[in-house]
Amino acid sequence: MREIVFRVLAERPGHLEAQAETLPIRITAPTLEELQHEAREALIDHLGLAHCTFRVRVRRDPGTAVSSIRPVGRPAALCR
Repeated sequence: MREIVFRVLAERPGHLEAQAETLPIRITAPTLEELQHEAREALIDHLGLAHCTFRVRVRRDPGTAVSSIRPVGRPAALCR
């Protein structure tokens, strides 16, 4: 499985902004949980069904993983 890392660029109360390291994807959200969801949604928009072959990680500091998520709200059949 491949991995897409989103680096948090800006973090203030109620606003997080992140950029994918290897793809031209930039996302914003008010919370870390919603940032994770936005990362997966942006990956789905960018890659289509191929998003199932990627793990998404959100990092605040270099080398420190904040989270790892799988597809959210999508039927498993789409990922086969």
